[in-house]
Amino acid sequence: MTETQVVVERRIGAPVDRVWDALTDLESAPRVLSGVQSIEVLTPGPFTEGTRWRETRRMLGRTATEEMYVTACQEPSRCVVESESRGAHYVSEFDLSPEAEAEGGTTVRMTFSATPPGGVAGMLMKVFGGLGTKAVTKAIEQDLADVAAHVERPAPGAEQDPQAP
Repeated sequence: MTETQVVVERRIGAPVDRVWDALTDLESAPRVLSGVQSIEVLTPGPFTEGTRWRETRRMLGRTATEEMYVTACQEPSRCVVESESRGAHYVSEFDLSPEAEAEGGTTVRMTFSATPPGGVAGMLMKVFGGLGTKAVTKAIEQDLADVAAHVERPAPGAEQDPQAP
């Protein structure tokens, strides 16, 4: 079986803790991520190894619900989320690094990998892999853009700099 991998990196103009909070606040995900329609948290408590949820999102013109689970979590710098769907295994790894040269900035690197199932389903996944890779890349870029927009705007009630344009 051949694994497909997509890596997307983005600089976000907010501290690591704030970016981590936005990425791991499952209850707020439908308001933050434009591609997520709903989240059903299956394990109450903080976001940590073992956290499970059902995520419904629209992709490639279809709505799909997948169960996700956290397999590694080192707050606030790294988490790994996995999922099984139609025989395929998906892994999403988020790495957050504070930027030394840009005070308060964070670099987020998201690595997504998919291991296809065997048989006809696996063969179809390989044939249409290029289209899927482009769609996944676009979805990840949009998710990170949504997180950036969410954490880069001033907090409600924060005073604006009168000198700012």
